[in-house]
Amino acid sequence: MLSPPIEDDLDVELDQPKPRSHQRSRWSRSRRHRRRRRVFAAIGVVLAVCLIWLAVSLGGALTNPALGSSAGARLAEWFREHGGASIVNWAENEWYSHHQPKVGGALAKGTIQKPKTANLPATATVSHLPEPAPIVPIASPPVAGEGLWSPAGRLVDGVPAVYTTELRPSAIHTSYVVGVAWMDTTLLHATLYSGSQIPGGGPYTHTAPIAPTEATSLVTAFNAGFLMSGANGGYYTDGKTIDPLRTGAASFVVYKNGSSTVGQWGRDVSMSTSVVSVRQNLDLLVDNGQVVPAAYNAGATQWGATLGGALYVWRSGLGVTANGALVYVGGPGLDIVDLANILVKAGAVRAMELDINTDWVNYSIYQPSTPTGQANSANGTLLLPGMTGGTSRYFASWWARDFITMSAGSPSRG
Repeated sequence: MLSPPIEDDLDVELDQPKPRSHQRSRWSRSRRHRRRRRVFAAIGVVLAVCLIWLAVSLGGALTNPALGSSAGARLAEWFREHGGASIVNWAENEWYSHHQPKVGGALAKGTIQKPKTANLPATATVSHLPEPAPIVPIASPPVAGEGLWSPAGRLVDGVPAVYTTELRPSAIHTSYVVGVAWMDTTLLHATLYSGSQIPGGGPYTHTAPIAPTEATSLVTAFNAGFLMSGANGGYYTDGKTIDPLRTGAASFVVYKNGSSTVGQWGRDVSMSTSVVSVRQNLDLLVDNGQVVPAAYNAGATQWGATLGGALYVWRSGLGVTANGALVYVGGPGLDIVDLANILVKAGAVRAMELDINTDWVNYSIYQPSTPTGQANSANGTLLLPGMTGGTSRYFASWWARDFITMSAGSPSRG
């Protein structure tokens, strides 16, 4: 008997129903495939959202002049604000460790300006502090004009309220120059301008841009301190504590009558009904007319954790003299001891470090053509030509950092 064709056997087999286990396996594979597609789609959405956020956030930072004058500075600030401070600190320390200031060297001719003579009125109609004594140069031999004061900025009742000078910061780095400004607090009243970035929040009564009415008495404006995350201190203004004030912190304090001083919080200065603003930054750098011992600790992060504390960078500081004048120091190639030494030589009995790094150290002086003319970038000059940001940043609505102004009008007169 003949066997049936093989093809018939195949047809019979194909017509048979599939086992249930095979159907379940195929359904399971389909379900896993759909699940993977949903997971990949979700991941894609998350990545797209992250990339859009990154583009908006980082792109906004790179075009924001309030974060620095260069793309590198803006990128560093963005990383610090988004949890990357340790990476930025490492990169900056690596860079600065290989870019130490030049040892020795001579100044280019005309780097230090010839001092000007103050033309005081025969009979001043307003009381004022005596002109500051010349600063004894640190480097030897001295350069002509080094440490000698020149009047600068708007006059108050015909009397100079600000004097400036230049000198080399050390006997080792003799090709660098820093600027020093002396401010007569009997002729000038202080205002702390708060910013949306420092201390953050707001709005505040005084914030950039400086109003036209305020510009008619403005003499000088200069940078304040660190970001509050690195200031190791607090901030008080507009009758409220923005960041808690720390006992022992170096503090710049402004009172209702416009007078101001620098001191240790809880010892030299403290809260009262007459206090309108307190800006703290680190600890005192100069105390009792001497450099504090902690300044000699090269590894002390308290003087600028972002750069390791003892590195030579642009730095600034503010001090008060025995007769109440304020002195500002700012310039390149400064370690913390150099900054403190110059503040002492300028007469400071107490002093604090303000901001550091190239983009933030700025001292602008304004001299309108008339006694009540508006200060602006056209009649402004920098304490040092190399300072970043020009004299216009304080008149820009985008300027987000806090700063200090000194304006004509004695504290007693407001």
